[in-house]
Amino acid sequence: MALASHHIEALGAILGPQGLLTAADEMAPYESGARYDRGRAAFVARPRTTAAVSEVVAYCTGNAIALVPQSGNTGLVGGSTPDESGEQGILSLDRLRATFDLDMDNRSLRVDAGFRLSEINARLEPHGLFFPVDLGADPMAGGMAATNTGGARFLRFGDVRRNTLGLKLVLSDEAGTVIECGSGLRKDNTGPDWKQLFIGTGGAFGIVTECTFSLERLPRQIATAFLVPRDGAAVAVLLAEMEERAGAYLSAFEGMSGVAIRHALAHAPSLRNPFPGGDVPGYVILVELSRSWPRRKSEQPLDAVLEELLGDIWEQPGGPLHDAFVGAAPEMWALRHALSEGAKSAGYVVGLDLSFRRGRVMRFRDEMAAVLAAEFPEVEICDFGHVGDGGVHFNLVMPRDPDGGVDLDLAARLRSRVTDVAVERYGGSFSAEHGLGRRNQHIYDRLTPAKFRHMATSFKLATSPAATGAVRL
Repeated sequence: MALASHHIEALGAILGPQGLLTAADEMAPYESGARYDRGRAAFVARPRTTAAVSEVVAYCTGNAIALVPQSGNTGLVGGSTPDESGEQGILSLDRLRATFDLDMDNRSLRVDAGFRLSEINARLEPHGLFFPVDLGADPMAGGMAATNTGGARFLRFGDVRRNTLGLKLVLSDEAGTVIECGSGLRKDNTGPDWKQLFIGTGGAFGIVTECTFSLERLPRQIATAFLVPRDGAAVAVLLAEMEERAGAYLSAFEGMSGVAIRHALAHAPSLRNPFPGGDVPGYVILVELSRSWPRRKSEQPLDAVLEELLGDIWEQPGGPLHDAFVGAAPEMWALRHALSEGAKSAGYVVGLDLSFRRGRVMRFRDEMAAVLAAEFPEVEICDFGHVGDGGVHFNLVMPRDPDGGVDLDLAARLRSRVTDVAVERYGGSFSAEHGLGRRNQHIYDRLTPAKFRHMATSFKLATSPAATGAVRL
């Protein structure tokens, strides 16, 4: 049902020219997500300022108009797109781009929610700084805070939660209340750390309009290698060896299945197959060492450090390392970042973003390989992920019908089967870094303890009682 014309006129008056989209062709890019999710929006609101966000939220709250906040729209779980009712409005943050305030002394950045990660780091590079969240996608600042993005260098730098010093938010109440949590301080024990209660909640408790991020020194030396573990059990041993021998230099420890690598190579012919004879191993680890200063004359090159410590591991009798290839970082990371699109090109992807205690990742993987081969033989495991922090993107690739169709009931059964094992048998999380979204709503409802769901509902009623966001907390 179309929104009444007087609501459209009122929102248009708040937002000004180009601030409100209602034409189908203009709304279409905002209605489709990065992986299969698609809905219909009543409108797309594009405010330029926090004050305008507040006015829009206040108007929609007072008139019972549901809003779905949307940042870069790069999510994979249906958290930033509307449902199919046509009654939800999209609140896009893509024009919130006025503030970019770098504080060199504090090594922090105050930035509006609409800046993309790539632009943030491009602007910071001349200053020798970067925001240390490394992703294959290119999200916006507000969305990174709303979903608590992790990434490939979590092992060294942590997630967005760890690197956020402050937030400005608009609450979904009748006043569109604006609050600021944190002021760029790294230490403040005057009460609860309120910003942490909003990070990772997908906008349900409040819409992020501005972030204050802690920054890191830009790496000036990088060395990378592909490691082939002896077997699945050897991965945890290799991680422990790398942490002991490389210490703080270790910045990434990424696992990649041979299936995922082969699909990436097939999908992107520009990628070079780095393995001897083109024979892709069953499982590969991308390891990275980094330093934040230029090489000193008295200092051993980082490539040499990596080769030496790998040599020490290699010489261990019955050690965890089957093979290793030291190579150029851009080429190795290009292969890693091509894995997601490679999987997508191979069929319909049932993407599961899981995390475990680090020692359980490979045991889960081995068990699920046997279970799925027996119960779902038509499905291909195409996994990869941040093994160094216990994360795995456990992607399952389903074949499409000749006409391009997909058995969505099978996809739902797969998702439930795997998440049940991950959470109930291995004590893992069904959403490591992608957030909830509509795709995970039923899993949240089923597997989250009632007490925690009640606490989340109570906090939402206290902060943003209006219908905001794609999920119910």
